[in-house]
Amino acid sequence: MSLLLTSLLSSVTLTATAADKVLKVGVTSGPHAEVFEVVKTIFERNNPGYKIKIIEFNDYIQPDAALDAGELDANSYQHRPFLNAQIKARGYKLFGTGKTFIGPIAIYSKKFHQLADLPIAAKIGIPNDPANESRVLLLLQKHGVIKLRAGIDPLTGVNATPIDIVENPRKLRLIEIDAAQLPRTLDDLDASAVNADYAVKAGLNPQRDSLVVEDGASPYACLIAVREKDKDQVWLPRLVQAYQSDEVRKYIQSTFNGAVLAGW
Repeated sequence: MSLLLTSLLSSVTLTATAADKVLKVGVTSGPHAEVFEVVKTIFERNNPGYKIKIIEFNDYIQPDAALDAGELDANSYQHRPFLNAQIKARGYKLFGTGKTFIGPIAIYSKKFHQLADLPIAAKIGIPNDPANESRVLLLLQKHGVIKLRAGIDPLTGVNATPIDIVENPRKLRLIEIDAAQLPRTLDDLDASAVNADYAVKAGLNPQRDSLVVEDGASPYACLIAVREKDKDQVWLPRLVQAYQSDEVRKYIQSTFNGAVLAGW
C-alpha cells in the first residue's frame, strides 16, 4: 500500500471517529434543560463532528453520580458550593468550570406577602442538601431573620446548618425537605425556599412572586462539571464558549423574565 493511500485511509478513519463523537450531558429538567438545547445547537454548528445528547434528571443527586460513574461526559445544573459538597461527601473526582446561569433561590408563600408577616414559630421548608440549605440560611440572615455563627463560607465548603443558628428571635421552624418537593409544600407550610429551576416548573418567578430573593451578586452561579481526567479535553472550552455566547444570553433574558440570570 502506498504512503499516500495509507495517509488517506488514516484521515478517513480519524474523520469517522470524530463524526461518531457523542457527548452525553446531564441536566435537570426545566431551565437547565431548556437552555442547553440552545447550547447544543450552537456547539454542534461550530464543531462539526461532535454531537450532544442531553439527558434529563429530576433530582440533584443523580447527575453527579452518573458523571462520576462515566455514564455522562459532563453535566450542567449545579453551583460550585453544591459541587464541592458532593465531592466532599461522596469522594467524586469531578472538576467544575465555566459559569452558566444564576438561578436565584427565593422564599415563597401562599399565605403571606412579606417576610415580616410570617408569624412566630412559622414553618419554613428548606432544601435538605448541605449547599442549598446553607444558601437559604444565609439569605435569611441577610434579611435579619436569623443570625448564624461566624465562619460560614460556602465557597470553601463551610456550609451552615440549623445548628449554626445562634439567634432566632421569631422561633422559625425550619423543615428540611428534598429540593424537588419544596414547591408542593406551599399549600401546607407558611413558606418554603425553592430553587429557581423548580420554581419555574411550578409557575413561580422569583422576581415577581417571592417574599425575598437572592440578588445578582450571589456566589451561586452554576457551572459545567466533568470528571477530573477530562478537564483538558479539547471539547470542554468549546462547550463553555458555546454556553457563554450572546445567543444564549439573549435566550435567557427573553425566555425567563429574570427567573434565571446569565452568570458570565
